[in-house]
Amino acid sequence: MLQIAGLSLNSPFILAPLAGYSDLPFRLLCREYGAGLVVSEMISCHGLIYRQAKTLKMLASSPAEQPISFQLFGADPEIMGEAAAILNDFSPSFIDINMGCPVKKVTKRGAGSALMKNIRLAEQIILAVIANSEVPVTVKTRIGIDQQTMTAIQFTRMCEGAGVSAITIHGRTWSQGFSGNADWDSIRQVKEVAGIPVIGNGDIGSYDQGIARMKESGCDGIMIGRGALGNPWVFSKKGRPQDLPEILVGVKRHMELMEQYLETERMLAYIKNQIGRYFCYFAGSSQIRQSVHDCENYTILKDFISSLSGHGP
Repeated sequence: MLQIAGLSLNSPFILAPLAGYSDLPFRLLCREYGAGLVVSEMISCHGLIYRQAKTLKMLASSPAEQPISFQLFGADPEIMGEAAAILNDFSPSFIDINMGCPVKKVTKRGAGSALMKNIRLAEQIILAVIANSEVPVTVKTRIGIDQQTMTAIQFTRMCEGAGVSAITIHGRTWSQGFSGNADWDSIRQVKEVAGIPVIGNGDIGSYDQGIARMKESGCDGIMIGRGALGNPWVFSKKGRPQDLPEILVGVKRHMELMEQYLETERMLAYIKNQIGRYFCYFAGSSQIRQSVHDCENYTILKDFISSLSGHGP
């Protein structure tokens, strides 16, 4: 059981904020399959205070996905504080601050991973968000700027002192981006000095692997991002099914949720990308993926998925 600021999660496994993927349907699906907490896509503080339609759309939520954490990013303490105050109206369980995204369009504005270089500014942002938030505030960051500048321990101590309720550590440096392997020994070192829950993140592809990493590192929870795409079973002990009929149960449920919350025809390319990820690691999966991407509209896609029922791998 993972506890953050007095809130008990029914599982220590958490869905990471995935830009372009962790929308409401996918978050709901992952909660149904066992995730104890789900996190939204990164939300721009500027987009929020200017009420930009695209940003507000990312805040679509449902009581069924609670607990939900909305992740905020930006580099201006005042604007981040204003954005946190707005988020209160959307009933989050937590507000998470992104201080680890390595993508250039984020870091060039001083946000995401760039805040690891400016610990004073990072602290001012945290204090502003906490002052305006009605819910606990958490932070997601990385083990360091590069292999010569490992900042996670110092950064964690600052976050704890500023009042952060939990911290997620991605086991790569800013300079690594998403390449190389996650360094779980560095996550262990953070856990050894932290007085708040530490959530480990990086290269988790199964439930059993996540449990093993928790034991090795001592961390309190596991956050899973790319390993959950096309694989909501990653949050359960049973794991990813090996046969097509069982995989189709997850696919069809995901499609039901997308039909309920998305404009299916307008978002066809996005939906095909999501659905195509389910068909991997068995004989004939590449042909199925190709057929999914060849579907010209949502109705054809839905009919094709239905036609797969009863077929073996």
